[in-house]
Amino acid sequence: MPEFVVGEELDGITVRAFLRKHCGVSARLLAKLKRVDKGMTVGGRTVRSIDLLRAGDVICLCFPEDDSDIEPVELPLDIVYEDSTMIVFNKPPFMPVHPVRNHQRDTLANGAIYYLAGKGENCTFRPVNRLDRDTSGLVLAAKSSFAHAFLANNTEKKYTALCEGVITEGGTVDAPIMLRPGSLMERQVGEGGVRAVTHYSPIEQCRGHTLLELELETGRTHQIRTHMASIGHPLAGDELYGGSREIFERQCLHCSELALIHPLTHEKIVLKSAPEDWIGMLKNYHMNP
Repeated sequence: MPEFVVGEELDGITVRAFLRKHCGVSARLLAKLKRVDKGMTVGGRTVRSIDLLRAGDVICLCFPEDDSDIEPVELPLDIVYEDSTMIVFNKPPFMPVHPVRNHQRDTLANGAIYYLAGKGENCTFRPVNRLDRDTSGLVLAAKSSFAHAFLANNTEKKYTALCEGVITEGGTVDAPIMLRPGSLMERQVGEGGVRAVTHYSPIEQCRGHTLLELELETGRTHQIRTHMASIGHPLAGDELYGGSREIFERQCLHCSELALIHPLTHEKIVLKSAPEDWIGMLKNYHMNP
C-alpha cells in the first residue's frame, strides 16, 4: 500500500492536486480510487479528492484488486530485482512476453502470474517495456496501474546488438517506420510511417561484425531491427531483415540496461544484464579481434 508524505511547502494542497501533480497518479486511477473502500486515507480516515492536506500528513492509497485472464504456469524465471511496486525479469530468448497464438502457456506473463500468485500477490501482468520473442534481456513489470503509469515516463533503456558489417563511428538513424505492404509483421523505413529515432555507438568490431550499444528516443515495433537494416547493417541472425543465421540462431539483440526512477522513493535505480548466449558464441567462433 503506497504512502506519500506531504511536505511543508505543500501545506493546504488538495488531495487531487497532491496525487496528480506530485505523486504521478493518473486521472483514471484517481477515479478508481474514489470507488474503492478506503481507497485514499490519512491516519486511517477516508479522504476525498477535494479535501485539504496538511504538512506532515501521510496519505495511503489502496488500489483496486486486479483481474487477469492469463493462465498461471510454473516456469523458470530469472528475477533481477523485485519490491512491492515492481519486478524486473531477465527474459531468455525464444520466450514471448505475452500469450499469442501457439504460445498460450509458455510466456513470461504466464510465469510471472504464477510466481506472484504464489506470494499472495494476485496482480495482473503489466510490462513497462516489451521485447520480441527472440530478443532477450530486461523486462520491467509494474505491480499496480499507478506504478505502471509512473515507470512508463521514468524509465530509460539501453540495448546491446551485434550487426553485420563494420561500423567505426556512432550515429543516429532518424527515419519513419511503417508496416511493409503485404506483411502482417515486417516493418520498413518509408514516407508515411511514424517517426522513429535510434542512436547507436560501436563497442568493438569482430571479424565483419560490430558490437553496438543502442538507445531509443521512440519505441516502435522492430525499431532497432528495421533501422539497422535500413543503413545496410542488419542484426546478425535476423533473417526477417536480411541478417544471416549461418552462425547465430536468433537476432542478436538484448535489452542490457534499465535506468529508472522508483515510483515511491524517487531513487534512481540502474539494472544491467549481458546477452550470455550469443556473446558466448562469439568466443566459441573465435570472432573477437
